[in-house]
Amino acid sequence: MEVYFLLLLVILMIAALTSGFPVAFALPGSAILSIAIAALCGYLFVGDPDAFFSHGGPNQWLSAGVTNFRSMYWVVERDTLIAIPLFVFMGIMLQRSKIAEDLLVAMAQLFGPVPGGLGISVIFVGALLAATTGIVGATVIAMGLISLPAMLRNNYSKSLACGTICASGTLGQIIPPSIVLIILADQLSSAADQANTARKSEYREVTGEFSMPSDFDVVSASAGDMFMGAFVPGLILVGLYMAYIFIAAVIKPEVAPPVPYDGKYNRQFFIKVLMALAPPLLLIFTVLGSIVLGIATVNQAGAIGAVGALIMGSYRLTQGSKTAYYPAILAIVSLVAITFLLNNYDLNIKNIKTAEDQFGVYLATIAVSGLLISVVWAIWRAHKIDNILHDVMIETAKTTSMVFIILLGAAMLTSAFRAFGGEELVKQFLTTLPGGFWMQFVVVMAVIFLLGFFLDFIEIAVVVVPIVAPILLANPEANVTAVWLGVMVGLNIQTSFLTPPFGFALFYLRGVAPAIVKTLHIYKGAIAFIGLQLVGLFIAGAFPTLINYLPNRTYLTSDTAPPPNNPRIQLCLEDMVFGGYARQKNDIEQALKLVKKLDTAYFPDKYRQNLNEGFNDMSKVFATISQIEKAEKDLQSYVVEYEPLHREVRSIQRDVRKIGKKIELLEDGIKQIEFSEEPDESAMKDLENQIAELKSDQQLLTVKIPEQWKSAREQYLALAKKEKIARNKYRRLVDDSYQVVVDTRLMIAAADELKQLQPELEALFMVIRDAEFKDAMAQIKVVESSLSSIKNAHPVKSKLSKARRALKKTQDRDKASGQLVKAIQILEVEIEWRTSAKKKFSHGLEQFDNVVKNTVGLRMQDRLKIEQAEEIAGCLAHHKDISLAF
Repeated sequence: MEVYFLLLLVILMIAALTSGFPVAFALPGSAILSIAIAALCGYLFVGDPDAFFSHGGPNQWLSAGVTNFRSMYWVVERDTLIAIPLFVFMGIMLQRSKIAEDLLVAMAQLFGPVPGGLGISVIFVGALLAATTGIVGATVIAMGLISLPAMLRNNYSKSLACGTICASGTLGQIIPPSIVLIILADQLSSAADQANTARKSEYREVTGEFSMPSDFDVVSASAGDMFMGAFVPGLILVGLYMAYIFIAAVIKPEVAPPVPYDGKYNRQFFIKVLMALAPPLLLIFTVLGSIVLGIATVNQAGAIGAVGALIMGSYRLTQGSKTAYYPAILAIVSLVAITFLLNNYDLNIKNIKTAEDQFGVYLATIAVSGLLISVVWAIWRAHKIDNILHDVMIETAKTTSMVFIILLGAAMLTSAFRAFGGEELVKQFLTTLPGGFWMQFVVVMAVIFLLGFFLDFIEIAVVVVPIVAPILLANPEANVTAVWLGVMVGLNIQTSFLTPPFGFALFYLRGVAPAIVKTLHIYKGAIAFIGLQLVGLFIAGAFPTLINYLPNRTYLTSDTAPPPNNPRIQLCLEDMVFGGYARQKNDIEQALKLVKKLDTAYFPDKYRQNLNEGFNDMSKVFATISQIEKAEKDLQSYVVEYEPLHREVRSIQRDVRKIGKKIELLEDGIKQIEFSEEPDESAMKDLENQIAELKSDQQLLTVKIPEQWKSAREQYLALAKKEKIARNKYRRLVDDSYQVVVDTRLMIAAADELKQLQPELEALFMVIRDAEFKDAMAQIKVVESSLSSIKNAHPVKSKLSKARRALKKTQDRDKASGQLVKAIQILEVEIEWRTSAKKKFSHGLEQFDNVVKNTVGLRMQDRLKIEQAEEIAGCLAHHKDISLAF
């Protein structure tokens, strides 16, 4: 019966949406009505309001919907959506201040003489506006009012002109910063958590192991990751659009003829182009660059963009006035001053120690005040001139409210969908499709594409994505990242603005197009660009590095980058390092021979022995790498014959588990009947017969599992374990052997620090003999703290601690002095051998370290070099099939 109420939910939603009922109320309204009707029918016909829900009841699912409401604004960690009003404000402010018009006119004059140049300029400006505004309606309307008449005047094909304007406007959906990417990031972060839980559950159920290795975790996505991931596909779309217009103009010049510029291409013209182009480009680089470099989060970048749009709008609104650029100039000067002061002064007020520090803080205060004055000045202008600020704020509030109300409504709809078992039905449908993950993915993308004909991008993002994303992300076969899936969905959703009959970009253009342009022209023009979008979608899907590389590179090169021994990057790091070993084998072996010849006779026995063991272990690295390569080769050779068997058996076992779940539900039904006031024996008998049939089906499926499965699986696990043991052995070997080098260099470098502490230790004799016990212990504690920061100075510190405890427990000054004597004796020995090593051994060890630190010692470095991070980011950008581990 649950299926019928699920169907009712879908019918109610479609009826509400097609009748023109507001989306924000259609989604939760259909959910609440469906839940209420199901509860009422259950109460009237069965006597149990919970009867027609897959599990739980109306109270639980309505409460779950309300909980989902609260998570939109109450969960502290979920702050991604804060960026939406900031980027919306930025876009509307730039549109209202007519920055778009200046760009369009300048670019049209620049590219006009090229075949299809006017159309290319529309695409170019559309891309720039997408990166600054992200508002589709504003972009399409602005270009429809300015470019369409010009294109028609110059004999452009009506369909090509309309298609170009509509397509360029939709670029705001995929080129960051984009509202749809922010919404997708929010939805996918939750979906990734669900997928990770499902993957862990499957791993535990299939393998019997309690914990899943961390490198099998589903990789989530932040809004910043989505921005970086969508950047290259967005540029590919721009390139495809431009290439199409240019080729069309070359093949058929009459559809997009060149438009000669009446003026001269002189200095004044290029200054005009530069003034129109530079501010938006600067804003783009500031907003996106701050995210890429890790300077700002997406929310902070949104605030930067909003302020930048205000300042840009302030000079455009007062164009022609002598003071037009004053706020912008003041802001730029202030920012340059702040940057200079940050690089040359410590501006932390708590750290002020000198008059110079104080002077730097004073200058910074003046610079920040200048920036604030420029912002307030820009706000005042926007407020006074045509009441622009008021209008922009109203539009921002409307757009943001619409987005958030739809998000809330979708949360309730998702709750109702799960209440009637819809999520489980979708999962069963997708997982039973032949062809594995890629068939599931193609079906989902096809459904999203078709839904784009009827639904808005927000509705698709908040209704469809939460249902299908956890299923696709949990699949270990392709092991796709949330960023890749999000960008692919974003590219697909983008077509919803172009697809007839309900594409919003088509309606926006229809509203401002002259009467000579028919609706059919707009539809025909859009079709070619829909095809180009699908080509871009295919390219991004076929080459996942285009999406995954930039987020990975940003992650590995940021200030908060993980260390090289992070588990997630180990396989890629080892692939890179093993190539380094092959190239540097002779250098490493020669360096080992030279460092072993250095005199270490004066080293303490313990440290000399550790050093020799470390060098000997390094000599074994190449043999260990050979073991890894052999184990990996053996595993890959076996996988060729094992993989088909694995997939066949796991498919059978999935079917067996599905039947098992059905049996559990039927057994629960029997228990409910047994505990009812008047048990229905016939109903129980019917359920028992169904259970018997299902168990028979289970048995028939189990028999289909090939006899060699158990031995084949054991052999695969043995080979996989052998490779894992070899890799762990290598990691321990290089870490332990290189750690000795690091420790030895730190000990030798601390020789001078120990020398400086010797007088302080000797002065403690007087302190122990004459000072009050409490004061003496405090002074000893100070010296102990100084020793704590010195590598392997703990023998000296230990004796000082004993001296302090002698004063504390027994107040025995003689015993404390005796311990101090021992501490000084140990200190003198340490100073002597470390000083000798600094003269005789330090240089040779440093040269050796320079040879091995990027191979043997790479895992122990603080962070990766840029070139190393780039290579590993490229490796991580590929999706790796991990299904054989499940």
